[in-house]
Amino acid sequence: MKAERAVDAPSWYVIQTKPKQEARADSNLTAWDVETFNPKIKEWRRNRLTGKSTLMVVSMFTNYIFARFQADTLLHKVCFTRGVHRVVSFGKAPKAIDDEIIALIHSREDADGFIRTQDRFEEGDRVIVKDGSLKDFVGVFQKEMKATDRVLVLLTMVSYQAHLQIEKERIRKL
Repeated sequence: MKAERAVDAPSWYVIQTKPKQEARADSNLTAWDVETFNPKIKEWRRNRLTGKSTLMVVSMFTNYIFARFQADTLLHKVCFTRGVHRVVSFGKAPKAIDDEIIALIHSREDADGFIRTQDRFEEGDRVIVKDGSLKDFVGVFQKEMKATDRVLVLLTMVSYQAHLQIEKERIRKL
């Protein structure tokens, strides 16, 4: 009896979407009453022409989302949903993923519902600038600035120290 319940219980599966159609597949699966999870992140993108950085909201896993459903009853419907390319399978059957994996990703969500991908900085952490005109400069993290995604870093150069306000995504821990 317990084995039957385990087979009939909804499980999480990885859905490969068609290119740039994560949101479409997500909304169409939701219309079928399929529980979905499309983790999103904020990412800085630099305009090649102007050099200006813009904060974009993108899917954490490009061309992939997660869906929870009963494979024995809904697999065919899920596979032929608009925006879905396929359900990731090993062999002939889709491979369910553990609930703990989804829980782990959910645990990294911030108050806005976005997944935190960058390091958490604490005062005194040694950091390095990843890009821009100050690339490879080393400094000490001082604090986050209020109401922005900027941080204050004390740069230590040869016999000179300077404070630098920079986007958090442009630095990493040493």
